[in-house]
Amino acid sequence: MQHGLSQVALAEILDISPSYVTLLERNQRPLSATVLLRLADRLDFDPRTLNADQPAGGAEMLARRIADPLFAELGIDRAELVEWLAAAPRTAEAFARLYDRADSGGGGDEAGDTATLVRREIERWRNHFADLDALAETIAEELRLVGNDLYGAIADRLRSRHRLTVRRLPAAVLGATLRRIDLHARQLQLSESLGHASRTFQAAIQLGLVEASGEIDALARGAKFVDGGAEALYRRHLAAYFAAALMMPYARFLRACDDSGYDIEILERRFDASFEMVAHRLTTLQRVGASGVPFFMVRIDRAGQFSKRYAGASASPLARHESRCALWAVPRAFAEPGRIVRQLAELEDGSRWLTIARSAISPYAGPEGIRAEFAIGLGVAADHAQALVYARGVDLAGPAVPIGLGCRRCYRAQCPQRAVLPSDRAATDTVRERTIAPLTLAGD
Repeated sequence: MQHGLSQVALAEILDISPSYVTLLERNQRPLSATVLLRLADRLDFDPRTLNADQPAGGAEMLARRIADPLFAELGIDRAELVEWLAAAPRTAEAFARLYDRADSGGGGDEAGDTATLVRREIERWRNHFADLDALAETIAEELRLVGNDLYGAIADRLRSRHRLTVRRLPAAVLGATLRRIDLHARQLQLSESLGHASRTFQAAIQLGLVEASGEIDALARGAKFVDGGAEALYRRHLAAYFAAALMMPYARFLRACDDSGYDIEILERRFDASFEMVAHRLTTLQRVGASGVPFFMVRIDRAGQFSKRYAGASASPLARHESRCALWAVPRAFAEPGRIVRQLAELEDGSRWLTIARSAISPYAGPEGIRAEFAIGLGVAADHAQALVYARGVDLAGPAVPIGLGCRRCYRAQCPQRAVLPSDRAATDTVRERTIAPLTLAGD
């Protein structure tokens, strides 16, 4: 319809039969990679738009939700999900919204819904935005010609190209504000409390807001958020993505990962970035033909609340759900400040994950001198972990710690750490006997 073509004409362009075009339009045949590539090549078509409006994010995102252990005994396969989407797309979308609301905490509050919408859009792209990455890499190479000090080069570029002077101001002046743009004075004002890596990152965000505005606008429009708060949060994520890509340009960063065995502390020093910046960047390495190890990342506080979750290409349930399993080692990083804690863990579905974590304390004090504390967790499927320095001395096929996706989603028998029962299971009568488990599932 966009190109004014009949089915016969389209079939001729794509070297397929008109009847096959009809079957595609009726969702009776899958769109093969070959035909998709011909569409992109011969009609200048962006294949990503095919997934933009799919109910529930399409079959892949629906399959991720159905992979929850709660539905394991139902045995729902991908073919059934595809049929569901084709036959009852609104029902599938309703299920997805209800599931996502429960997954965000169940409260149904606006903040939770907003965060879920943004996270779902980021996952749709698997947290890899090729256009932003390419632009940041090009600008990074231009900045290298100016000198080795990236912060100084960004400041010079903002001044010479955009008439914005970077100025550091006392924390007493800016208060709780770390970065502020004063268009009247043509100043980017940064708090003196920012460390060098954070100062560079904030300056890079501002550069992205002016030089990558076209790419950010296109992505924000494509997300089609109805909620203005969700769009603002998504734009903030994209600007931060650009900043990280500028500080850690894709090709150079991937080479450094390969050379160092993904040693995060080496990468921190080489790219003058924080542990959290590097951890987030590791989840984005999915360039076609030059992908890195598929990591996921989480950030939790001492109460076990998740403030960041990026599944990336890993599709790990540990990043898709707010997994508060007491046996998972990520929260233990709080007890060992500054030290990397590693663990080989196995979920109920048999998938095995090598996870590492380190604590992080914010350098910025809020009211009453309170500083935010987080544990930054990274994980990779055991099948992909051989390339990591953190896998040395670990038998990836050997014993692993059995963990779950939180007690309400976990059906492991006789878990000594169990706090509550799954929502669809009852407890056994424990009057006559007591096992190691505080709560025993009926049938254990």
